[in-house]
Amino acid sequence: MLLVTNRQKIWVSLFLILISLAAICCSVVYGYTDTSWKTAIDAFQAFNGSNEHLIITNVRLPRALVAAVVGAALAVAGALMQALTKNPLASPDIFGVNAGAGFFVVVSMIFFHVQSLQANVWIAFAGAAIAAFIVYFISSIGIDGLTPVKLTLAGASIAALFSSLTQGMLAVNEAALEQVLFWLAGSVQGRNLQLLLSLSPYLIIALIGSFLLGRKINVLIMGEDVAKSLGQKTGLIKLMMAVSIIILAGGAVAIAGPIGFIGIVVPHFARYLVGNDHRWILPYCALLGAILLITADIGARYIIMPEEVPVGVMTAIIGTPVFIYIARKGDQR
Repeated sequence: MLLVTNRQKIWVSLFLILISLAAICCSVVYGYTDTSWKTAIDAFQAFNGSNEHLIITNVRLPRALVAAVVGAALAVAGALMQALTKNPLASPDIFGVNAGAGFFVVVSMIFFHVQSLQANVWIAFAGAAIAAFIVYFISSIGIDGLTPVKLTLAGASIAALFSSLTQGMLAVNEAALEQVLFWLAGSVQGRNLQLLLSLSPYLIIALIGSFLLGRKINVLIMGEDVAKSLGQKTGLIKLMMAVSIIILAGGAVAIAGPIGFIGIVVPHFARYLVGNDHRWILPYCALLGAILLITADIGARYIIMPEEVPVGVMTAIIGTPVFIYIARKGDQR
């Protein structure tokens, strides 16, 4: 269903905004604790301090907003990554973001005994950024500069290195394994608004910056020679894309852990709707990513109730068939 005219794209955008708002409302209402829509409305209009009202305002609302922002950030980062590497199966994992974040969190727990979730958010963000910058630096070395193949190989190598080091440390420290295992699986449970607010300025700036790059990305994917002939500073554009990926993916991983498949599958849905125009792909990715992660989080509450499945497991269940289909189909963009 390719949307041809801008009018169609705008109407579908408005529809997706309504769907995302509806998903947030459903996330606030539904869960293990039985609440109704009236209870949710009363929690904001006539808060009485009851257990139901506290759950809605202090647990479910932050959880829904975190899921929306993390889903949007991962999806946009995935679209940028696929455009930068010209690889339809690329995701922020290639940048070593997840592996770097996990490694630094485990190091902080084992060697520095950091237990604060707030502190670990910033440690994870720093680890994600450092790993990604190492990958970008390594792949930029050489006469030919940054190329998709070098970026992919450098990212895979650094990700494997950090993952191996993390697994080695966890293998000899069971206490740290128990503490970090739920975070490593990816989850938006237990995250409060303070965690989101501390990183939201960076995420918002990166999202807006990514949207503004849409037109330049359209030229860049036509070929570097074409882009240079049109006066585009390709090195600067690639650097801006890389920084946006680091901030979006690093911030998302820092808040919710390494949630997979959002960055891989959502950009393909967006391209199915709007074609190869990144002026529309990136905003659509933000909306579709938010909807997908919120929906997955709602489903995660019901599979093994009263326990919850980490949302990273749910996105894997949803994303694996799509990933296999994309891999078999190949890049037909």
